[in-house]
Amino acid sequence: MSIASETPASKDVSSWTDPTMDSVKGTETPKDPNKGYIALLGWSVNAIKAAQKFDRRYVVVAPDWAADFCEANNIPYIQWDFLRLNDRSLEIAETLKAEGVDVAIPLFEETVEWSGAINSVLMDSPRMYGQSILFRDKALMKRRAQLGGIRVGIFEEAHEKDDIIRFMKRVNQTLLKLDGDPDDPIHVKAFDKAGCLGHRMIRKIEEIDSIPAEEYPLLMESHLDGWEFAVEAWIHDGKIKFLNISEYVTLGYSVFVPATRELESWRNAITKQIEKLIKTFDIQFGLIHPEYFVAADGEMYFGEVAYRPPGFKAFELIERAYGFSAYQASMLVFDPKSTKEEVDAFFPREVVDAKGYAGCFGVYPRRRVVSKLEMPKETIEHPYFESHELIEPVEETVPDRSAFGTHWGLLFFFGDDPITMRDLLKAQEDLDFYV
Repeated sequence: MSIASETPASKDVSSWTDPTMDSVKGTETPKDPNKGYIALLGWSVNAIKAAQKFDRRYVVVAPDWAADFCEANNIPYIQWDFLRLNDRSLEIAETLKAEGVDVAIPLFEETVEWSGAINSVLMDSPRMYGQSILFRDKALMKRRAQLGGIRVGIFEEAHEKDDIIRFMKRVNQTLLKLDGDPDDPIHVKAFDKAGCLGHRMIRKIEEIDSIPAEEYPLLMESHLDGWEFAVEAWIHDGKIKFLNISEYVTLGYSVFVPATRELESWRNAITKQIEKLIKTFDIQFGLIHPEYFVAADGEMYFGEVAYRPPGFKAFELIERAYGFSAYQASMLVFDPKSTKEEVDAFFPREVVDAKGYAGCFGVYPRRRVVSKLEMPKETIEHPYFESHELIEPVEETVPDRSAFGTHWGLLFFFGDDPITMRDLLKAQEDLDFYV
């Protein structure tokens, strides 16, 4: 089945034209037929723009609402709705195989399992589908990590409210809490959602009542005190080719790259943990995004690992700091036709080749009722401020935040001092952007 047969009949789609696209300007990088042919699973304009500037053939696999944009901008496109894997799931793999595609790259959490299923067909490696499930099911993921000798906190699955009550009581009994002592918090997370979606910290048993029935089953975890951070590691032939450490200022609010000297001092220990993760999960290629805690005693605990680009525009932050496209880096290490020499030549040196520090902050309204967007002078007049993605509010009443909530947009900063960046991002938490 060809791409053309998947594209709707021509109609006037000119209103969807994006004049910044290389495919529209006629400046798209020529594609090398000797390199891999890549399928991008999911929708990301930034990923498409990176593909247009790269020398690999590519096709976008996205739902039907992307059709007009792709036609207007000369983007190769195959329609597919990423519902739950079912009896029809083999169709997209066979379609891509017939098209000559070599590898499918997941752009979002929801397409990780699809990429495993598709690549198991494209690469004739059935184990890849099972591996993709480990990257999505957080309980299976932690069990696999334990089998590999990786340190994790206490965790269990919860199918109903009583399971969380029992778990919280057991955790605090294990910690030798006495009557009257405050309970140690626990965390509950969705099994297969990205980032902070569905993530709640439970400090009191009464808070369990606020969890809607439809959010079960959940993963329950003990609370780990320590310094939480994230890693972006590009892997080729089972080896780390570039490892970035992203420093969280406040989880769910802010992050910057590269990290401070203090966190970078852990790079050797972090690298050893990532190598252990690669071995445990049998990762041969691709991009992984694990999260860890460094405890007060120096022990490192595994949080979770994702097999797709991180949230909070981390790829864009890495490109701003280092100058290379993180999307192209992923296409390179996923491509089975990439050579070791080509991969080695692509990446700069970690930290020392960074041009500065790039950070972003996720804005949550601090008021219950808002009427307009008003950028604080402290933000826009700071020399590190570059841009923002905030829009005027569409309704006045701010919805209650579910769990960690979803930010209303990002602010972007760039500068030459990591401590100034860290303090600046922290300071944004006390400012009102919606008034």
